[in-house]
Amino acid sequence: MAPHFIFPRHLQDLDQDHEDNRLFVHNSLDISSLHPSQIEELVKGVSFDLSDKELFCVEEQDVFDRVYSLIKGYANLPRTCKLNLVESLRSNLSVLLPNVDSLSRVSHNDDEVPVLDRVSSHRNAFKIYTFFLLHIVLAEESNTSSKVVAASTRKKQPANSWNWEPQRARILNLIANSLEINLGLLFGSSDPDESYLSFITKNAFSMFENATLLKEADAKDALCRIIGACSTKYHYMAQSCASIMHLIHKYDFVVTHIADAVVGAEKKYADGSLATSLVREIGRANPKDYVKDTVGAENVGRFLIELADRLPKLISTNIGILVPHFGGESYKIRNALVGVLGKLIVKAFKDADGEVSSKSIRLRTKQAMMEILLERCRDVSAYTRSRVLQVWAELCEEHSISIGLWNEVAEVAAGRLEDKSAMVRKSALNLLIMMLQHNPFGPQLRIVSFEATLDQYKKKLKELDPAVPSEGVTDDLPSVADNFDDDGEVDNLNFETVAKEQQDSLTDTCLSQTEEANLQNNNLPDVGNLEQTRALVASLEAGLRFSKCIEASMPTLVQLMASSSATDVENTILLLMRCKQFQIDGSEECLRKMLPLVFSQDKSIYEAVENAFHAIFIRKNPVETAKNLLSLATDSNIGDLASLEFIVSALVSKGDISSSTISALWDFFCFNVAGTTAEQSRGALSVLCMVAKTSNGVLGSHLQDIIDIGFGRWAKVDPLLARTACLAIQRLSEEDKKKLLANSSIRIFGILQSLISGFGLPGNIWYAATDKAIAAIYAIHPTPETIAADIIKKSLSSVFNDGGGDLQSENDSSSGITPVTVQVEKLSRCLFLISHIAMNQLVYIESCARKIQKQKITKEKKEIENQSIDSNGTSSTGTQKDSDINAELGFAASEDAALDALFEKAEKEIVSGRSNEKNLIGICATFLSKLCRNFGLMQKYPDLQASAMLALCRLMIIDADFCDANLQLLFTVVDSAHSEIVRSNCTIALGDLAVRFPNLLEPWTENMYARLKDPCASVRKNAVLVLSHLILNDMMKVKGYINEMAIRLEDEDERISNLAKLFFLELSKKGNNPVYNLLPDILSKLSKQKLSKDSFCNIMQFLIASIKKDRQMEALVEKLCNRFSGVTDVKQWEYIAYCLSQLSFTEKGMKKLIDLFKTYEHALSEDSVMDHFRNILNKGKKFAKVELKSCIEEFEDKLNKFHMEKKEQEVTARNAQIHQQKIGSRGFTVATISEDHQVSNTASDEIDGEVVDACSEEITLSLNDKLKSKLHVLEECSGVSNELTETNLEEIEVESSMVNTRGVQRSRAKKSSMKDGKRDISVTKLRTVRTRRYTPLDDEE
Repeated sequence: MAPHFIFPRHLQDLDQDHEDNRLFVHNSLDISSLHPSQIEELVKGVSFDLSDKELFCVEEQDVFDRVYSLIKGYANLPRTCKLNLVESLRSNLSVLLPNVDSLSRVSHNDDEVPVLDRVSSHRNAFKIYTFFLLHIVLAEESNTSSKVVAASTRKKQPANSWNWEPQRARILNLIANSLEINLGLLFGSSDPDESYLSFITKNAFSMFENATLLKEADAKDALCRIIGACSTKYHYMAQSCASIMHLIHKYDFVVTHIADAVVGAEKKYADGSLATSLVREIGRANPKDYVKDTVGAENVGRFLIELADRLPKLISTNIGILVPHFGGESYKIRNALVGVLGKLIVKAFKDADGEVSSKSIRLRTKQAMMEILLERCRDVSAYTRSRVLQVWAELCEEHSISIGLWNEVAEVAAGRLEDKSAMVRKSALNLLIMMLQHNPFGPQLRIVSFEATLDQYKKKLKELDPAVPSEGVTDDLPSVADNFDDDGEVDNLNFETVAKEQQDSLTDTCLSQTEEANLQNNNLPDVGNLEQTRALVASLEAGLRFSKCIEASMPTLVQLMASSSATDVENTILLLMRCKQFQIDGSEECLRKMLPLVFSQDKSIYEAVENAFHAIFIRKNPVETAKNLLSLATDSNIGDLASLEFIVSALVSKGDISSSTISALWDFFCFNVAGTTAEQSRGALSVLCMVAKTSNGVLGSHLQDIIDIGFGRWAKVDPLLARTACLAIQRLSEEDKKKLLANSSIRIFGILQSLISGFGLPGNIWYAATDKAIAAIYAIHPTPETIAADIIKKSLSSVFNDGGGDLQSENDSSSGITPVTVQVEKLSRCLFLISHIAMNQLVYIESCARKIQKQKITKEKKEIENQSIDSNGTSSTGTQKDSDINAELGFAASEDAALDALFEKAEKEIVSGRSNEKNLIGICATFLSKLCRNFGLMQKYPDLQASAMLALCRLMIIDADFCDANLQLLFTVVDSAHSEIVRSNCTIALGDLAVRFPNLLEPWTENMYARLKDPCASVRKNAVLVLSHLILNDMMKVKGYINEMAIRLEDEDERISNLAKLFFLELSKKGNNPVYNLLPDILSKLSKQKLSKDSFCNIMQFLIASIKKDRQMEALVEKLCNRFSGVTDVKQWEYIAYCLSQLSFTEKGMKKLIDLFKTYEHALSEDSVMDHFRNILNKGKKFAKVELKSCIEEFEDKLNKFHMEKKEQEVTARNAQIHQQKIGSRGFTVATISEDHQVSNTASDEIDGEVVDACSEEITLSLNDKLKSKLHVLEECSGVSNELTETNLEEIEVESSMVNTRGVQRSRAKKSSMKDGKRDISVTKLRTVRTRRYTPLDDEE
């Protein structure tokens, strides 16, 4: 019988001799010293013995020694030898395993070999084969990991060469199979030797650390089976759990594979002890450990989620062990537990079998888990709050939320829309989208429909149960949660019938409330008995509550569309699209507000808006698409129309708006569709004008229709139709314009002139129509100035020649000028015409200049092309020489200069006229200037003032001289006009003037900023917009008045506040962040203004938050600290300290703050200042390293000590003042004589004493040189206390008293230095001086 084989700790331990009867190596060979042929012979001999002899031959000493030698020198073996050795050992072990089962069938009467000897031989061979095969695997893995070979450099191996990966999988699977047989026959008990299990598990877990190995499915499965068998079947639990936890904490790639092993063990052996032990191990861990080990916490969390997903029932029974970790500081563990609860709610409670009591327990457990999830929505960590909302969305998708909790979850999600974290808001938006998509209330959620249906079923409920009063129908109804089973489904209700009855289609929103009520009255489905009706009423109330909850969140969604976070905007648009699909009230209005976002510079936002627009308004049916577009056009304001035009142009260029849609729009415009209104016709033409911006030829096919319908009888029905027709004429292509002039020039210009000159349109619409009509004339007329002059003359004639007006000029009759009476409305229209024609004339001149420049460039290009084509011709050579000579002489430049001078002259002649005479507009401009200066008349007629000032501003924009002459008038009016419309118009005009004539407006910058303080919100809003445009586009320098813009951050009007915030955010993105340079100046000026403390703090907090760079933060620390030096006001100390506390301190910034202590030490006596510095130090401790942290703590002690000293000095100063007050109130006097210096002369005997601050306690007074000073000293028999408590100080009223000091004023320079705190007199010294100087007149002794 061979010695027993015992697993050694290391392979080399087999060389050592042991006293006990164990198998060890007697004769080891050094493989490295052998020749390759000798090695090959040795391997062949071993392979022959292993295959020819019995399976147990490996325990023979000679075979054992040779196999050991080969394993020890395995790295030196050639590939073929490795293959032979591995195959021999593996095949023998695979044959040995079935023989183990045959041991139970061996008879005890067998004469050949005793049974115990056979079992011992099997056990020895089993151990030896397993030992050597595992060592081969370890040797190969260590050899593979030590060699890093690029895949591209590997050569193709021969077919018979060594390929390790398949061999490794076979060996590991063989060992896994060996653990699944009945090893109790070999080891004599249910569990094998601990040394065997230790050896197997140790090496298996070490292989789990190899990520490459785990990528091979067969090898990974074998390792999982090995772990599962050792831990579960053979109860090697404690050691396995420790190793598994070590792997999970250390390696993130093992999490799913370990979970596979744990789940596989539970499935194979129907024993979840390994999973339970691991969960308990995690639950027993200290929550603080996960704060330090963030990687481990994340891996543990993933592992728990994997187990909950695959073993939900087992984890649900042990979830109580993990719940206490919700109170831990690691948000990653809390995130994981939230995910675990989500998996359990979905999967752990689906079993419908069981008793009623067990069902009730499961339901209560599920309810408790959901309540925990609701509570976690208010977690301190944004990551956890976001994760909880994601889990709720998953539960919603799995239909695992009961209607009893549905509205609570919806309200929580709606509340999280205002969360400060963008990721939480994103999760909340996604949750609401999912809740709408999977809502149990039906495909349309209009509140009116729900209320109508609910009222009908309440009446029916009253009929079924007359005992229930109508007012209190819902009071006796069962709760919504009572009507649903465990999975949140309706219990025995025909709710789908009602849902079907409520809606006709997803997109039908045209039913009136009356029609809906009639529909529900006539087709009310029967849902059953009383209980079912009660449950349905409760469900309808839940649906109504859900619909109202979503509807109430619309204002928040509008705010989110203005968010700086692109994800907020994108997900808000998606939610609004879903809301419109389910017909939520207010969703369509909110979607209209997304249109301006097409101008966003963020590509993702633009694409989201475009996709949403396409999904909502573009349909397969072209008629529906046309109807949607024209409805948008008719209901949109000016800003929305600009956005709509941008989107329509983009869709046309992409082909999303087809030709059939354009044809449908023409049908609506031409009233070819039955029931078309004039408003719809106008909307269709407006959309066609938008299409024409991209597709020029769209309007040419219906020119006659545009004229006939746009200016015909339908224009009287909808006056704005004429304005839209004028716009269509402007958008005509060049070919269509020529065609129009050739066929209908007289008619079209006559129509336009009559539109301008006539009074057929209402006043407010006439201005808009005339605007477009004049633009149309300048767009198509070959010489527009001639027809424009005729229009002005007619207008002037109608104003001044027609009598019966209501406005009389106040001219002096003695001057010989006859007073003229005019109508205000006619004069207002005339002034509008003059100014608008002048403006269009300017635009026309500029367009002509561009055409000439373009033609010139085109001509030059053609000349260059011709020269290049005919480069060998003599004529071209001569032309080239001429052009070169012209270029050298500067003829080309002079030609450009002549053109520029010509255009400048043409622009100047619009208002100023020629040198000798003024033209038509110039004469009107003089009249207009005088009219605007007649302030009495303007105040009497505010509408006339609005028109006159608007006309004046337009003419000022055209001509620089006219602008300069009337600037003072403009600023006077903008400052003093009673009408807010006039002030708003003038404010907007100032922006245009600043762009056109910046040098003229530069001296008036302060007056422009003054508009920010206007009492009217609309004027302030326009001022913010104008200044933002000028500053952000570098057309105005940021002057020293930017503090006025900063004050608008706290404007009472929310829109103005938001505009100011947007301005500073955009300003901070420019260059090197100008806000950083402006901040000290803003701080200085704001601290001197009458602002509330809260407003100041909010403004500075916002501005400081826009500074992101650490370098700028560090520089601000120095700038703000230095501002303490020149400030004596306590309020400014507080403000500077607050600004410091809002900075994001780095290590360098903190050191700079400590070094600049001298600059702010005098301000530390104030408690509020000290509190801000404490906040700074507390923030610094959070990020500081050990060395810096000690410096901060030392500095904090220094601050506290200095603060206390300052406080004591203040108390002492007040004590001295109170003491002097008491001295002046008693009947003791003393004469003092100046010993060293003369006393200054004063005009009176009694002069109030001046008490200097705590840093210098000298008191200086001037005395009359003719009188001796008298001091009244308080002296009692029992002595006088020199100290007062703080309570006494508060109760005593301090007054100034006459105090004489001795020799404290030597010169004015000395006095000044003493007041600055450079010389202090201590309290003790002061008391000593008093004792020496004061002599009582009466002796009380």
